[in-house]
Amino acid sequence: MPTTTRNLNLPELPLVEEAAAKQNGQSHRTKYGSVTLSPMPGADALAAMTEPTHDSYGRRVRYLRISLTDACNLRCVYCMPEHMQFRPRHELMSDEEIIYLVKVAASLGVDKIRLTGGEPTIRPGVVDLVRRINTVPGIKDVAMTTNALLLDKLAQPLAHAGLNRVNISIDTVDPERFRRITRWGDVDDVWRGIQAAERAGLRPVKLNCVVTRGFNEEDVIDLARLTLENEWEVRFIEMMPFGEVSDFQLSNVVSFREIREKVESVFGPLEEASYDFIDPSRPFRIPGATGTLGFISSVTEPFCQGCGRVRLTADGKLRLCLLRDDEVDLLTPLRAGAGFDKIRALMQEGAFHKPWGHGLASGVFADDRAMNQIGG
Repeated sequence: MPTTTRNLNLPELPLVEEAAAKQNGQSHRTKYGSVTLSPMPGADALAAMTEPTHDSYGRRVRYLRISLTDACNLRCVYCMPEHMQFRPRHELMSDEEIIYLVKVAASLGVDKIRLTGGEPTIRPGVVDLVRRINTVPGIKDVAMTTNALLLDKLAQPLAHAGLNRVNISIDTVDPERFRRITRWGDVDDVWRGIQAAERAGLRPVKLNCVVTRGFNEEDVIDLARLTLENEWEVRFIEMMPFGEVSDFQLSNVVSFREIREKVESVFGPLEEASYDFIDPSRPFRIPGATGTLGFISSVTEPFCQGCGRVRLTADGKLRLCLLRDDEVDLLTPLRAGAGFDKIRALMQEGAFHKPWGHGLASGVFADDRAMNQIGG
């Protein structure tokens, strides 16, 4: 499998503060501190420079996942340690910086944005941020992955702001096991969030289940049963190894094939649904069901050939592969006054060096961050 260079060195793009940026930049003060952003090209200039971006393997890069925060109101066992230390707020991107980087990404042909965390709904002002992202020229789709605990109040405002749909994390429908997995969550809060999302029109609703041996591998049956009468996609995700909890994650992976066999032992052979070889979720259907099942086999059967995603961490690093530590720092040069063209070149160069795929089979693991710091 092809590999990529770790800790990209881009000497042709020195991260220095420019005099022009000092003179022409706009300064704004938020609770994150005072930040000077260099002038953004006008709408016509942005439209004229917009072009498709491809990596070195010819894959079109058009999907940006943005982590709005590394903090969360749960402590799921497969995601982070119970006493996780979160970054100081001044180290995280401000709203203005996020919008700036979304405009840069849009000029490179990105048209799909997914907001993640930690838990994105706990970020102050998230509704207004969604509204602003939705107005960026070139952005056609804005979605969110959430634990749904706050959707009862936020689903309708988010929909009005332009959010198209949500993926909701729910690893079991059993209240006791839900609390065990999340360490203190209440599954009833998730159900209220799902109902609120449906009322708000945030469809199709997708339910994400990370299958963890010893915690919820038997719950896939009850979750699969939800698709019989609901137009939902229930997606079973293989647990992926990260950071401090990677040993736990590796020893508790339940493979796609094992999950499928467990579902088929109850419902019979699954029917294949149409698959575009781009979405990481391979769709199937229980015969006669209203909804569908999806299987995300990142560990045992990777789907790297169709990956057009890059990620923006909450502290402003462009992460090129979920399961590798390759990153390009965008926030540091942005705060140092680097101009639009330089930030755009950094993002474009980083996307070009997006690796073919992860290196789990050869013992290469992502050690620098936990899942909550990347956004999935």
